[in-house]
Amino acid sequence: MAEGGAAAGIADGTGGAAPLRVLHVSRPTAGGVAGYVAQAAGDQRRRGWDVAVAAPPGGDLSEWCAAAGVPWFKWPAGRAPGPRTLLEARRLRRLVRSFAPDVIHLHSAKAGLAGRLPRRRGTAVIFQPHGWSWLAATGWQALAGRRWERLAARWSDALICVGTGELDAGMRAGVRGPYRLVRNGVDRERFSPAGADARLAARTRLGLPAGAPLAVCVGRVTRQKGQDVLLAAWPDVAERCPAARLAIVGDGEDLDALKKRAVPGVLFVPAVADTRPWLAASNVVVLPSRWEGLPLTALEALATGRPLVGTDVPGITEVVRPGVGALVPAEDPAALAEQLALRLLVPGLAEREGREAAAASADYDMARTLSLLAAVTREVAGLGEAPEEALADVRAVAGGLLGARGTGAVGEGAADGVPDGVAGGTVGGVAGQVQGVGAAGSAGDGSGAFTPPNSSR
Repeated sequence: MAEGGAAAGIADGTGGAAPLRVLHVSRPTAGGVAGYVAQAAGDQRRRGWDVAVAAPPGGDLSEWCAAAGVPWFKWPAGRAPGPRTLLEARRLRRLVRSFAPDVIHLHSAKAGLAGRLPRRRGTAVIFQPHGWSWLAATGWQALAGRRWERLAARWSDALICVGTGELDAGMRAGVRGPYRLVRNGVDRERFSPAGADARLAARTRLGLPAGAPLAVCVGRVTRQKGQDVLLAAWPDVAERCPAARLAIVGDGEDLDALKKRAVPGVLFVPAVADTRPWLAASNVVVLPSRWEGLPLTALEALATGRPLVGTDVPGITEVVRPGVGALVPAEDPAALAEQLALRLLVPGLAEREGREAAAASADYDMARTLSLLAAVTREVAGLGEAPEEALADVRAVAGGLLGARGTGAVGEGAADGVPDGVAGGTVGGVAGQVQGVGAAGSAGDGSGAFTPPNSSR
């Protein structure tokens, strides 16, 4: 928690003491992480806290902040680590000195890097990876990402994971620290079960055939999300169910290449501000991802009452329980095609699973997510104890042991045989280790752990 400072006299936005001051920092300005930051900052402002957001220009985040009445500070930062990372860290430190927060909440890998090079004494630090930086990398890039996170965990007062899969991945990689589990959530007032009438209305609005079996995949079109595997699977689906259609909703760096495949029966839809009509129009929602944190698209599908066919990877396995859909191996087009075709050919199965999905969505209510996030923030500011709900699953994943400041359930260097103090223990040494990580740094910038409110961007 914070080392002295103003936090000792801060109340939770009530009473006579000064309100809690929180600075959220995010490199992503559109898509998953940006949506999460906007919702968290807006919720904390409504609690009476002094909240601000620092992020690069562009994207949607500044507009979302303005709509919520949250101040936004310009923080230029590139996507991947590189020679300018130390300059980005210095700029961030100047913003921190100016705003003087009690808590700095760093979202995704790039903010986690710049914001902990090194940490500012007297200010509590939360790091939330939204997908660990090494998941997209191989070889030395993945090793560098893991080495950095092991070292930087020492400068974190809380490591917030969005699901048990992300938490388990951190522990298995030897990242020791004060883990807190705050699962992603869905706004169940905005996303509610859509029956047959709602499906027909959505299809009419979108210009889709009323009776065609429809699979929908929502999210950024990237390697992580696996739309290339889905396209490889679709000819098998179409052979079994010739009337079936697939809608891939979203933008991304892989979009042009996938469009060139010209797979029959596939509709590419640009990113939309509101995904609800597409979810309502679907018979089944598909998540062919190679890795995830805990995808909000899956939670939105549950709340809409749609079955899910997803890959057997951490994050998705937490959501796709028995009775709400099916899990298939990642990068297995044949298995993906089989499960999709089954639900498109047997609408009774899809409807039954959809009802179970809507009931299961109650476990992921967004109000509870934001309340727990606020409780963890108060904890690191020295205003209360760690919330039990954020610790229970941490203990389970850790095999009964709980990581705390300077301690942990996983021995240092447990993965890859990396010794204590790797990267030299200096800012320069760390920068040298992470510089040029490239793919690892990009992956950790929240490429889909959380989607923005009603958006496929």
